[in-house]
Amino acid sequence: MDDLKGLRIVVTRPRKQADDFARRLLERGAEVVCIPVIRIEPVEDPSELDRALLQLETYDWLIVTSVNGVEAVWERFTQLKITPTFDTVQVAAIGPKTAAALERRGVVPTYVPDEYIAEAILPGLGEPDGRKFLLTRADLARPALAIALRDAGGTVDDLVSYRTVAERPDPQAFDEILAGTGIVTFTSPSTVDHFVRLLREEGLEPTALPGDPIIACIGPITTARAEKLGFRVDIVPASYTTERLIEAMVAFQHSMKVDVT
Repeated sequence: MDDLKGLRIVVTRPRKQADDFARRLLERGAEVVCIPVIRIEPVEDPSELDRALLQLETYDWLIVTSVNGVEAVWERFTQLKITPTFDTVQVAAIGPKTAAALERRGVVPTYVPDEYIAEAILPGLGEPDGRKFLLTRADLARPALAIALRDAGGTVDDLVSYRTVAERPDPQAFDEILAGTGIVTFTSPSTVDHFVRLLREEGLEPTALPGDPIIACIGPITTARAEKLGFRVDIVPASYTTERLIEAMVAFQHSMKVDVT
């Protein structure tokens, strides 16, 4: 398929996670410009997370909000030399990719919400009052879910399992931006923040780039961050995955009848 033939698309995801996204864009005919602006790192002090994982059976729910979260938690299990069991603990996963990452480790989530944002998970957790939740998340994640659970009477250990830190792309990346691009994609609020910061450090205005690129965001939280920083967001998929983001870009191109040859 060449739905995106000749269109230069910027991917701002971390290097490790960009490969599959970039490959699928290439399969649709796009010219992919990978400019990773963040990277994922372990927490500097995992002791609090370790204590919680060593007492996993005392929780009613383990909530994991991303694939990175699954990887971080299971790395701690490995370091602690324990094999987790989920006989009494239910597991909630935000998003199908997170659920798939759990299933690869032999854990079938009890609940995966239809909408892949933190607030949407609350209705599927039953009555929080009197229950204990272990919420593992990124350091920059919003506190909305933890607040909602506590407001509903739950006890929440809201713990950071991994960090999102700024990445410095190769100098060539800025030449790619100056050459003009068709679409810039953002898959998290932190990719928006660091993209803006990096470009401004280079003397570029992110909202007035060569080629006047279209902005595509993976979901409403990322969109809100982009709009707050001055971007006009034209592409947001109904389901918040990279697969659906690609389909939304294709649909947008068709609707605009853009000649990208």
